[in-house]
Amino acid sequence: MRLCVFCGSNPGQNPRYREAAEALAAELAARGWGMVYGGGKVGMMGTVADAAIAGGCEVLGVIPKALEQKELGHTGITRLEIVASMHERKQRMAELADAFVALPGGLGTLEEIFENLTWAQLGIHAKPCAFLNVEGYYDPLLEFIDRAVSQRYVRPEHRRMIVVESSPAALLDRIEAYEPPEIEKWMDREET
Repeated sequence: MRLCVFCGSNPGQNPRYREAAEALAAELAARGWGMVYGGGKVGMMGTVADAAIAGGCEVLGVIPKALEQKELGHTGITRLEIVASMHERKQRMAELADAFVALPGGLGTLEEIFENLTWAQLGIHAKPCAFLNVEGYYDPLLEFIDRAVSQRYVRPEHRRMIVVESSPAALLDRIEAYEPPEIEKWMDREET
């Protein structure tokens, strides 16, 4: 099993975010899982990659040429792939992964996990998508998604496909047990 980790290229303000990244990496190592991520050695990306390597995980990084210098491509991992664009990066990471998780991060982290959630919703893949909700970091976002459900923009079945845990071990347990919903994205098709 290989987990794709989306996270910030900045460390964030709360030291618990770093601790959670290290704990996730240790749990990956304990289970013999591999990791794919954005290929940088700064911020949360560097933290999770360094901890995964220290634990003996296979760590694959994928970074666009334009960001290689800004995010400081991590040369101490198992393999660093340099690609031409962000689109190619995301596609390659999706190909390499069996599941996806968002650690605390910013706009890029959200964009990456939501793209994969959308692909799952559309049936493009059936891989689990998760949030490691460290100290409630993602609570406001999850409240928004619940509002989208109440306003009939997201099916309840698709809301339930989002794995959320605050503990790395519980998160990986739920990813292992994940079963995708068997329902189409579109609501009220017969009305259109």
